[in-house]
Amino acid sequence: MNSGNKGERKMEMKRQDFSFELPQELIAQDPLKDRSSSRLLVLDKETGEVSHHVFRDIIDYLNPGDCLVINDTKVIPARLIGSKVGTDAKIEILLLKRKSDQVWETLVKPGKKAKPGAKISFGEGLLVGEVIDIVEEGNRLVKFSYEGIFEEILDQLGQMPLPPYITHQLEDKNRYQTVYAKNSGSAAAPTAGLHFTPELLEQIKEKGVDVASVTLHVGLGTFRPVKAENILDHHMHSEFYRIEEEEAAKINRAKEKGGRIICVGTTSCRTVESAADENGRVKAGSGWTDIFIYPGYWFKILDCLITNFHLPESTLLMLVSALAGREHILAAYEEAVKEKYRFFSFGDAMFIQ
Repeated sequence: MNSGNKGERKMEMKRQDFSFELPQELIAQDPLKDRSSSRLLVLDKETGEVSHHVFRDIIDYLNPGDCLVINDTKVIPARLIGSKVGTDAKIEILLLKRKSDQVWETLVKPGKKAKPGAKISFGEGLLVGEVIDIVEEGNRLVKFSYEGIFEEILDQLGQMPLPPYITHQLEDKNRYQTVYAKNSGSAAAPTAGLHFTPELLEQIKEKGVDVASVTLHVGLGTFRPVKAENILDHHMHSEFYRIEEEEAAKINRAKEKGGRIICVGTTSCRTVESAADENGRVKAGSGWTDIFIYPGYWFKILDCLITNFHLPESTLLMLVSALAGREHILAAYEEAVKEKYRFFSFGDAMFIQ
């Protein structure tokens, strides 16, 4: 892929160029019983050729010496439904970012009932939140008071914050977690990882593929539509990431020895690309990233990507277009629609190689 000139920010890239027709019935509402039996569309990023498989066939596309990068973030049951103290009005809170032990940046509905000073009770007072400030985009800073351990109370009272296009109730909370989720903090799952089973991961390791874990806590901004006509005017939300020394070493070692870096999901991709130095090595550490990857971007670390099928005009569709070219991606999506692949979070997968 050609590198875009960093100084070319004046150029135009239209949002509508990343549009496609998606029949409503192809939006997956429920996860499959067996994670690895999703379908898998394999796309050659150079030729645009596509072939159709089952997800567990992914092992045939991974070679000894490659490094698979997974995002081990864990979704917290961040959706809380409570009532306003004094009026009993129903209020819904979505936890977005932890600011300190007791203070969270949140999305509150309806916002007009949540002015600073308002108190909201959850679980008949098991958890009480007080709105202390209004920050950007109308988000509220809420200070929580409770007895015991916050995570345990959240587990008891909270619901999984499913994306807006999923209307069914989730029967099993764990189906919106990857099997390797361990670091709590996401408001949405890194969904490309939902296709892996512990058995499949074991087989991949036995084949001689290294597996490196990184952490990026996915924010709800991941579903935020691009509103700017020219996508270069779009501002990304920021998300917290961390890469440990040992995991960075696995990625760098594979790269040095000529192995491919295969990211599971756009979140793993954005993490390693955010942590890359000029020499194409990953630096361990943590921080906030608002990296926006669109056509013209030069990938420093990633070679291949395992990903789901994304929303029209979304930053995620722009990212995969940066990797495989917009024409190849839109043609592959057209094929996926024709073949009735399942789309979005609980949908099928694509491997871009």
